[in-house]
Amino acid sequence: MRRQRNVKIVATLGPASESYEMIRALHEAGADVFRLNMSHGTHDEIRQKHRIIRQVEKDLDSPIAILADLQGPKLRVGAFANEAEELEEGAAFRLDLDPAPGDATRVCLPHPEIFEALEPGAGLLVNDGKIRLKVETCGSDFADCIVVTGGTISNRKGVNVPDVVLPLAALSEKDRDDLEFACQLGVDWLALSFVQRARDVFEARALADGRAAILSKIEKPAAVEDFDAILDASDGIMVARGDLGVELPVSAVPPIQKRLVRKCRAAAKPVIVATQMLESMIESPMPTRAEVSDVATAIYEGTDAIMLSAESAAGQYPVEAVSTMDQVAVQVEADPTYTQIIAASRTAQGSSVADAMVAAAREIAEKTEIKAICCFTQSGTTALLTARERPGVPIIAMTSLIGTARRLCLSWGCNCVMTPELERFKSAVVNAARAARAGGFATETDQIVVTAGVPFNVPGTTNILRVAPCDERLIYNTDPG
Repeated sequence: MRRQRNVKIVATLGPASESYEMIRALHEAGADVFRLNMSHGTHDEIRQKHRIIRQVEKDLDSPIAILADLQGPKLRVGAFANEAEELEEGAAFRLDLDPAPGDATRVCLPHPEIFEALEPGAGLLVNDGKIRLKVETCGSDFADCIVVTGGTISNRKGVNVPDVVLPLAALSEKDRDDLEFACQLGVDWLALSFVQRARDVFEARALADGRAAILSKIEKPAAVEDFDAILDASDGIMVARGDLGVELPVSAVPPIQKRLVRKCRAAAKPVIVATQMLESMIESPMPTRAEVSDVATAIYEGTDAIMLSAESAAGQYPVEAVSTMDQVAVQVEADPTYTQIIAASRTAQGSSVADAMVAAAREIAEKTEIKAICCFTQSGTTALLTARERPGVPIIAMTSLIGTARRLCLSWGCNCVMTPELERFKSAVVNAARAARAGGFATETDQIVVTAGVPFNVPGTTNILRVAPCDERLIYNTDPG
């Protein structure tokens, strides 16, 4: 199913989008990746959504990526005797390990690991940052705080600790169970929450054991500080602006987003910009102008994918939300300014043969009448390197491995096509020409660039490039391979 854009769309599934009809409609409207939020729903419910996605994939003969988003540790205060209390600015308030119901002066925070890490002067955020506390004194089982920003605090509200690295693993016991379930189910990507350092990613990767690619969610200041190591350890990145905007000043989030997107592109690893992109469309069939500009900004920055959360999971207009993202993307990518920005942000990367091959393919395609770049890939690396170049012509990623095709659905510009295992380069060129014609990328009178590795079916061997005609008769008559 060819898209008229290069940026990909991730749609979260939920109560508003769990039927076959709706999931198919979302894919036809433009969703390339479906996100399964492991924070909500039972394993049986997740399994049913997975089954439907794969049925849609089969019925439409269109690879679809599935992203399982792990919940991560949830830090929450305990309960209050009156269910809620009003905290006044400047008042004293204690957090402790006492399980007794809280009042206006204290409440239980059943996380000793937080007290182990706290220091005087550290900030604590409650209820998505609506309440802000500053630690005055603390010990192994308490923290005496001053209320910096007051408000209503109620049972089991979430707590953020932005100023310290917590001695917590990114994977809770629930996450470990969910990870194993998702891998056995056959998801393509695992999104890892609460990442603070690279070793959090290593743990998830060891548990996944190659069964799914690892995508790290950047939602904590510590992750921003250790980003280079986290990026190196990950297969992809999600800029989770919601929690990031709670734990950091909101004014800091846009430059962080731009910086992280550029680093991901340089590393040839897909990046998703997520959270509140079209939030008004949860209840409205039309987005706000500011939301449209936000989506457009992420596309101009060169992100691989943009994501819908509650808009498609629980909103009243899930298909309209996907269609809106699709329309914005098409308009932005047709803008000459977009082409100029993408070209200006392109820098030379890597010194391998594969790096040189994809750079040459892009250069040839943009300076001639080439209609598409067709790359044969087993691991997906060649397609990722080609996507990093952000060429001005379509990328056709051809692979004999369905898992590779699905994972590449998250990567900028990759049109994924299944092909049988091949032994000869001539067969690869013929298959590439057929795929280009069948997908509407080229006609018999056009030419394409084909990249591949010889010997075939060996990852990491991209070493050949050819400008080829799309007319099979010319291929057979002129290609000696």
